[in-house]
Amino acid sequence: MDNEQRDFRWGHSALRLDFTVGDDDRVRLARMGRPGDVGGDDGASLPLVEVTATGHGRDWSGSRLIGTALGARLRYRGHRAGRDGDWHTLTVDLRDPETGLAVEMAYRSPDGVPVLRGEATLRNEGPDTLHLESVSSLVVGCLTPRDPAAIDAADVWWADNDWLAECRWRSQPMRRTTPAVSGRVPYGHGKAGHALTGQGVWSSCGHLPMGGLTDRHSGRAWVWQIEHNGGGWRWECQEHDGAAYVALFGPTDTHHGWRHRLEPGAAFTTVPVALSVAAGAGPDDAFAALTRYRRAQRRPHADHLRLPVVFNDYMNCLMGDPTTEKLLPLIDAAADAGAEYFVIDAGWYDDSDGWWTSVGAWEPSVSRFPGARGIHEVLDRIRARGMTPGLWLEPEVVGVHSPVAKSLPDEAFFRRDGVRVTESGRHHLDLRHPAARAHLDQVVDRLVGAWGVGYLKLDHNIDPGSGTSAHPGESPGDGLLGHNRAHLDWLDGILDRHPHLVVENCASGGMRWDHALLSRLQLQSTSDQQNLVHYAPIAASAPTAVTPEQGAVWAYPQAGDSLDEVAFTMTSALLGRIHLSGRLPELEPEARGLVHEAIAVYRAVRADLPQAVPSWPLGLPAWDAPWAALALHTPATTYLTLWRRPGGQDTVSVRLPQQAGAATHADVLYPAARGASAAWNPDSTELTVTLPTAPSAALLRITRTTPEA
Repeated sequence: MDNEQRDFRWGHSALRLDFTVGDDDRVRLARMGRPGDVGGDDGASLPLVEVTATGHGRDWSGSRLIGTALGARLRYRGHRAGRDGDWHTLTVDLRDPETGLAVEMAYRSPDGVPVLRGEATLRNEGPDTLHLESVSSLVVGCLTPRDPAAIDAADVWWADNDWLAECRWRSQPMRRTTPAVSGRVPYGHGKAGHALTGQGVWSSCGHLPMGGLTDRHSGRAWVWQIEHNGGGWRWECQEHDGAAYVALFGPTDTHHGWRHRLEPGAAFTTVPVALSVAAGAGPDDAFAALTRYRRAQRRPHADHLRLPVVFNDYMNCLMGDPTTEKLLPLIDAAADAGAEYFVIDAGWYDDSDGWWTSVGAWEPSVSRFPGARGIHEVLDRIRARGMTPGLWLEPEVVGVHSPVAKSLPDEAFFRRDGVRVTESGRHHLDLRHPAARAHLDQVVDRLVGAWGVGYLKLDHNIDPGSGTSAHPGESPGDGLLGHNRAHLDWLDGILDRHPHLVVENCASGGMRWDHALLSRLQLQSTSDQQNLVHYAPIAASAPTAVTPEQGAVWAYPQAGDSLDEVAFTMTSALLGRIHLSGRLPELEPEARGLVHEAIAVYRAVRADLPQAVPSWPLGLPAWDAPWAALALHTPATTYLTLWRRPGGQDTVSVRLPQQAGAATHADVLYPAARGASAAWNPDSTELTVTLPTAPSAALLRITRTTPEA
């Protein structure tokens, strides 16, 4: 069979992949993009999967995890394409004739969405154990054509993500880390280039597990995400043989102490990843595609459509010090404002000064909730005011002074070298062990089943390091990967048993912000940031990493805030999920009226949010940007939030090319009476908005009417 007959194409109306199979049976992804898009090169030289194992390293030493000996030896055995409901599927079968390692490289893509999902399954068909040290989940070696000018025009994107300063996107020219050089070997074998690595159990501590590449000239853009809930990840976006490539990995030996024994007959599957592509409209289109993919890939839940308003007593409010006396007036004020859930945050289990090291049993405090009914008096009041009660929980930790630390066996906890891991006065459960899982199942079933709690905020506030080597010969990184997968299975189990339960993902704010968790859980805590002005760029950037209907933003008005500040903090949450907080009973009537007005506006627009896709008309906001903008687009309506921070001029112009050629009308939805104004210029497709004070913010609705209509 000649090459032309053996090459194959796969995809759908929004995505096309071209594969080549050489005379030596090596298969390569030669082109990936929108149908009709120009990009890639038939000479793409990277294999579909890169693998290192002890005794099987790379052809050229350096920091990169491509150019592996095993990857180069993988030979094409066949492929099969199919459909799985609305998803297109492709599996390419590969095998290394030397070791007997077989690989199934699985690609999936939702119909009509230009996003590719990838994961590889390795099976040892040989006689000897393989000690895996790194395995790629997806390699695409054809992001750009083989043309130095394409690298010259490329920018690499990434998002710094720190506690209180989440989701800070940055970019730089690819040439800054991939200089144009020549020498005695083909460029692409060295150490230069851009790579990011996540470490520890917080998947987004330091950086989001995401990245991107854009072309300044053509507007083509790629955005990727690694769908791993901790335990380490790595991506590389660099130059190889004259073209830009991206390689996406879960944990590796070099970076995370991960090694996996692949015994004869055994299998291992990598963490899944996803890559979106935009043909010519820049990163906004790539993020919009990723938004559609996230909706198609996640577990269905009624909360994704209802978007109820949540009051949580923590941020700029009780701050972990709840009591019956303090909660009852907050419950009434939250109900009056229009909240539909009321969550009692940290501290409800605290009967001592040392609660940090004694958590784990999750029984209610007697001193905080006195009386015959205890905490149930508060839960009953929440229900009586028409709201669903919720509780904060940090399920994976057990304090060293907790009775649970003694009642569970050592094998139920993270251990290294036979010693139970201790971090910040706490142990970490290993959810692979049946006793650990049974303990947490009992806790959740009691709170949800017996107590009638309908919302759980699941937090995670320690990083116990490289992982657990609980089993003989197990590396800590592999133990952590096993726990993480058991954690996802545990979450699926509690939602199977309690399908109406709403679960929030939190880890010291946004330190575990990843699609592995968000594909199961209904909300994402975006930050613990207490300063309303600093929160604006976090709220504006949040839809890069979470669908709007899952991104929870604190709105926490204070008695000392100006009316513009009250409107500012409320506006920040109106294109996501409102996490209302603050000491509402202490607000003056006019400030309280602004809170009630914001909730009413949100209830009027929230039905549109689960179908909307984001864009950033002023660009992804810098941390200190004087103005920030977030737009959500539906076929009929665009919602636009603008924030003016101290130092910003009172007027800004926002270009909205989506409105070109149409009669356009802009309304200020919120706040109605704080002086915001907007004027549309149809010739330039620009909306000029004035906010007279700083800080101030406003939500606008832009409607488009075609001339024919």
